[in-house]
Amino acid sequence: MKQLRISLLLIFFFITTYAQEKDLHYYLDQGKQNSPLLKDYQNQVKAAQIDSMRLRGAYGPQVNGISNNTYAPVIHGYGYDNAITNGGQVTALVTATKELNGKKNLNNQLYGIDLQNQGLRITARISEQDLKKNIVAQYIITYGDWEQYCFNNSVLQLLREEEVILKKLTQTGTYRQTDYLTFLVTLQQQELLLKQLRAQYQNNFGQLNYLCGIIDTAFTPIVDPALRIDHLPSLENTVFYRQFEIDSLKLRNTDAAIDLSYRLRINLYTDGGFNSTLALDPYKNFGVSTGISLAIPIYDGKQRKLQHNKVAISEETRKNYQEFFSHQYYQQIQQLLQQLASTFELIEQATKQIHYADGLMQANKALLVHGDVRIADYVIAINNYLNAKNIITQNIVYKYQLINQINYWNSAN
Repeated sequence: MKQLRISLLLIFFFITTYAQEKDLHYYLDQGKQNSPLLKDYQNQVKAAQIDSMRLRGAYGPQVNGISNNTYAPVIHGYGYDNAITNGGQVTALVTATKELNGKKNLNNQLYGIDLQNQGLRITARISEQDLKKNIVAQYIITYGDWEQYCFNNSVLQLLREEEVILKKLTQTGTYRQTDYLTFLVTLQQQELLLKQLRAQYQNNFGQLNYLCGIIDTAFTPIVDPALRIDHLPSLENTVFYRQFEIDSLKLRNTDAAIDLSYRLRINLYTDGGFNSTLALDPYKNFGVSTGISLAIPIYDGKQRKLQHNKVAISEETRKNYQEFFSHQYYQQIQQLLQQLASTFELIEQATKQIHYADGLMQANKALLVHGDVRIADYVIAINNYLNAKNIITQNIVYKYQLINQINYWNSAN
């Protein structure tokens, strides 16, 4: 029973420890779910859809109830002229109006709202890419700290084991007291470094949680992000390029709206109800009326042409930004790929170096038991091993950061 309890306890501890490890996907999902900016864009799209429905309703028949009631008494000959006021007036009408030739204008405005929605979705996608890039970047930094902490912790455990052996050898006279103290200083420096690395990891881990909107202050390990270069679509198929296309379509839509504003406008209206001065047979003052109104643009001081010229200038500005972005895009991708290739070479060289550094450290460790190695040489071997490992960790972090910057551009439209 005792062994069973111990086994169950170990299984529970393993499951709990494993569950505490959180990968990159967890933080990305939490960041997206908790982002108020992304929720804001979603709500703006919903609001724009409501605007579209309101616009359709505005171009349909508009029916209103109108009631105007006035009384202008004349007392002892004083009061408003009765020829103007008729002594008073009571109006209770139902009016209906409809623009007859507004179909093209309606379609143009609806298309404008649709372009606005497309622009909002693209902006939301770009903001999501920005958020993803920032979270991944912070995760990589935190992961690098965790790797440094774990590696230096393993080195500390090794030094503590060696300290016990060296202490016994010093007591037997195999090593001098100064050799033992030299090694002990190295051990204490490693302990201090480990505390600093723990604090650094905890700080960056807190920044990661803050960025994702997560409340977590525990000392939680994180796993390798295992980033790979995603397939990059052609520039024309990315959301970043699509943004320029939407801006161009919006300018065309504005151009069309200018021309539509100079078209003949025809409005039909009708009303019916009670309209009376109450002066004579008011019960007979129920009736109806109908009519038509026309608006014909004739001359506006060349404002139409000036508005088109202004839109043309905006289009030229848009093209300049688009061309500049295209040049920067290809240049940046090439630079990132070159830096990534150089980083892979550095990691490969450092891996070879750490192989030799580890072999030298293990050889000195074996000689230490027999008192055949100088403590100063052993400490140098340990430091060389630490430096080589740090170089690898730093370059792995840099590699992941470069991949993160490349993958930022992989959002297809």
